Amino acid sequence: MRDSTWTKRIALRGKAKRSPARRLTTAGMLLALLVALLGAGGPGFVPEARAATLTEVTGFGTNPGNLRMFRYVPDGLPAGRPLVVAMHGCTQSAAAYDSETGWTKWADQWGFALLLPQQQSANNLNSCFNWFESGDIARGAGEALSVKQMTDRMKSDLGSDTARVYATGLSAGAAMTNVMLAAYPDVFAAGAPVAGLPYACATSVIAAYGCMNPGTNLSPSAWADKVRAAYPGYAGPRPTVSVWQGTTDTTVVPANLTETVEQWTAVHGTDATPDVTDTVAGYPHAVYRDGAGRDVVETYSLTGMGHGQPVDPGTGPEQCGTAGAYILDVGLCASYRIGLFWDLAGDGSPGPGPEPGAGTVVLPSLAADDGYVKASATGAGPAVGALEGSLGVAVGRGADGLHNRALFSFDTSSLPDGARVKRAFVTVTRASGAGDPWAAGNRLVVDIRTGCFGATCATAADDWSAPASTAGAAEIGAFTAGAKSSTAFTTVNPTGITQARLRLATAPAATAYVFLTSGAGATLTVEWE
Repeated sequence: MRDSTWTKRIALRGKAKRSPARRLTTAGMLLALLVALLGAGGPGFVPEARAATLTEVTGFGTNPGNLRMFRYVPDGLPAGRPLVVAMHGCTQSAAAYDSETGWTKWADQWGFALLLPQQQSANNLNSCFNWFESGDIARGAGEALSVKQMTDRMKSDLGSDTARVYATGLSAGAAMTNVMLAAYPDVFAAGAPVAGLPYACATSVIAAYGCMNPGTNLSPSAWADKVRAAYPGYAGPRPTVSVWQGTTDTTVVPANLTETVEQWTAVHGTDATPDVTDTVAGYPHAVYRDGAGRDVVETYSLTGMGHGQPVDPGTGPEQCGTAGAYILDVGLCASYRIGLFWDLAGDGSPGPGPEPGAGTVVLPSLAADDGYVKASATGAGPAVGALEGSLGVAVGRGADGLHNRALFSFDTSSLPDGARVKRAFVTVTRASGAGDPWAAGNRLVVDIRTGCFGATCATAADDWSAPASTAGAAEIGAFTAGAKSSTAFTTVNPTGITQARLRLATAPAATAYVFLTSGAGATLTVEWE
């Protein structure tokens, strides 16, 4: 049981409803923890002049965490582009974490929107996000909900690609990155904590000290259980994670990298032994893959680096940033490498093109086997849809109140013997539709089967619920015309048929569907090495 003194200390976050006198009473006791997560430096740098500017947005929801919202949107950014949420460290601000870290450079160059939440001193003496407060790290509450509401506002204002929303941050912002990935896996496709801590490592000030240094050692399954408890019952895809840590960091010690890797590899159902180890700019880099061969976790260990965000100032194609307090020139731009991990450098969902020497094949779907299956919202009474020949294959809720799942088949036997699939993606073409299948944050999910879902490859009723080799292997963002590619996956059958089943993650309450063309209108692109 906590005594009254520690009860006061744990109340350190001091939301606006608390009196100034109480906040001042706790100030001295707070200083050690809050400064430890970035120090007592000043507010940071003024952003450099550029066409777009950092602007504040108000009215983004109920804002239970009492945060401020800033955004950077490149001039002329079209709809359907990615969104990156970047969260500053203690004593910093949105203006000290945009161009200094390189994120605005890549937003301009690669074409994505940047959201920068900002803490207020009324909540936390040194403007740290409250990663150690149970009321701020739960789904649907506190600061986590405020960040989610900001994200929703950005998606609504800009028409962002809902399947390509990412989170990153430094120190306390990194800890909040893991919070967002755990509490809102249905919102964030990936994340990148820099000098951070595992999700739910601490739910009090007392525990926070130990998490930071010397670190908290739990089993991978125990760490994974904390993530699963953040959104009970969630069965969709989990975010991939890029973890960054300095090897001489004494504020958030390197043991936290190990624990974070154990947490997220266990969430993805794989082990904490890397499948690939190499070096990038001389620093150790490791990749962890799941059973389908997807890169689900990667790590960068910055040899000799202390507590901060890695940058590489300069004008080169891989350089970024401005060195300063906790923005450290180590000859490696973290935001650039994180952007590559998220495929931000490409011109859309598929990401960058194949490396020199890699093979690529684009395969049209097998129209004779394509189709769609109708069923009730519970999956009862599945039956093959009858409009494929005239309208296409359907996904979503039709005017008859039934729900549709689309099936596309691809002959992938042309892949060379021994080829390793680097990535693949499905591209579909809209024929017609009604309503908005992506409304209220719904997601168009792609299940992949190496072989055929049902008893035969032709579309049949059993395709509705047949198990996938990889469920939720990819997602397709919202589009109202033309073609759209899915996010990348690696589950492909090199010796026969690969099938893709498209479904909405949540059954719509009203008519909302899209018809997609089959044959040449639907393709599978596979890159291998």
